[in-house]
Amino acid sequence: MSVVVDAHVHLWDPAVRTYPWMDQSVAPLQRAFSVDDLRAAMPDEVAGAIVVRAVADLGETESLLDLAAASDTIIGVVGWVDLREPDVAETLADLRALPGGDKLVGIRHQVQDENDSNWLMRDDVRRGLAAVGACGLPYDLLVRTRELPAAIDAVCALPDVRFILDHAAKPPIATGEMEPWSTLLGELAGAPNVSCKLSGLVTEATWGAWSPDQIIPYARRVLEAFGPQRVLFGSDWPVALLAGSYAQVLALAREACAYLSADEHDAVFRANALRCYAVAGRSSVLSHSSTPEM
Repeated sequence: MSVVVDAHVHLWDPAVRTYPWMDQSVAPLQRAFSVDDLRAAMPDEVAGAIVVRAVADLGETESLLDLAAASDTIIGVVGWVDLREPDVAETLADLRALPGGDKLVGIRHQVQDENDSNWLMRDDVRRGLAAVGACGLPYDLLVRTRELPAAIDAVCALPDVRFILDHAAKPPIATGEMEPWSTLLGELAGAPNVSCKLSGLVTEATWGAWSPDQIIPYARRVLEAFGPQRVLFGSDWPVALLAGSYAQVLALAREACAYLSADEHDAVFRANALRCYAVAGRSSVLSHSSTPEM
């Protein structure tokens, strides 16, 4: 079995920090999820993970870096800074100076929760995105179909910034619709500075009532649009637990990618995460590769 690097997991403790999105609709998530919980959930072939922030709170990013400093399981942290502030570069420098700061590998904001669908077109946000790119970090795009036009404009306006689309922009799997998501995804994929995570799809289907046949066409559209050299597997654990286990999510992704060559499979499930988040030189999992079981 080939080695896997998970490009998208979360860790949190609601007793320590408030997560505004964590209401009763996601009640099973209203508990602490630790590094030990993550390691226990990971199948044996998963060698490490990128932990992604879950709230617009600089303190959360600092805490995640602290956890990363003490854990080989966490090979990188996608944190948060306020892109609208004029001192983004200084804030990033401060984060990198903390214990675990060398594992800061990206920045993300929950654009999908902004009232303004054109939030990514704001001048101050663009300035912040440029500062993230100038510091050598990629920016994770957390958007839905509604925000894709602004995302397309942003990635084209900032060709020197690397972007990674989270959860394939959350396609409407539960309704079975493809458009306008599919066309807009293709337009975004036309920008060479954008990669896409094959993640978060099970929770866009009907929880507890989905089948691979409902989800795989959306995963295949991602692979078609971006190509296997720009697609990264992510479990979206523990959010994915709302709809399935870690093992189910990994098996579904493997099924969607079953037609790929061994090298393409390794790219999606390991190498692309290391390259896109620039952790290749700092992670021993870079050297682990074997032919996947198809």
